[in-house]
Amino acid sequence: MPTIEQARNWYRSADPVHDFEHVMRVYHLATRLAQAEGADVEIVQAAALLHDVDGSAPGTEGQARAAHHIRSAEFAGDLLRREGWEEERVEAVMHCIRAHRYRSTEAPETIEAKTLFDADKLDVIGAVGAARSIAYAVLDGSPIYAEPSEKFKSTMEKEDGEAHSSYHEFIFKLSKVKGRLFTPSAVKLAEARHAFLQEFYDQLGAEYRGER
Repeated sequence: MPTIEQARNWYRSADPVHDFEHVMRVYHLATRLAQAEGADVEIVQAAALLHDVDGSAPGTEGQARAAHHIRSAEFAGDLLRREGWEEERVEAVMHCIRAHRYRSTEAPETIEAKTLFDADKLDVIGAVGAARSIAYAVLDGSPIYAEPSEKFKSTMEKEDGEAHSSYHEFIFKLSKVKGRLFTPSAVKLAEARHAFLQEFYDQLGAEYRGER
């Protein structure tokens, strides 16, 4: 089993959005969900420690970042085979990692994969989600807030030259996270986090417009 100290070394050069603190939040939350849902805790914990190990940072070249779940799964597979894990369990961890990305074409099929997906997605909503979305925008050179165009609101496609602010990301993705979760335990936790994030962006927009 990979250790937390090993994982700390793998993420030393990570950005503040996908750093070791993110990994540990996902690790602890995934462990809690796994225990509640009857998942294999060891598989979930190994996948949590390794899920963002290769190429997830903002600023990483587009295709490389888009494939970070594949590259991280391959890293995990190599590591766990060297540790002597049975191939069936290696594949279970790799599936968790490949299926954890919001836009992945591989859907979570096992309770372990659903648990990791949910834990990772819970970390993009709530108070932590608000902080991470703003940090990501800053690291990516995008605005913290910008009023979305009517085209974006209706089609999720931006006008030519329209910036993709953290508020755009909230509309495009973060506001939908609650409805994408798999496990009852995660859905319950998501209620308060979703409400906080919605209220945060309502307040942020009002402040930017000078209304509050």
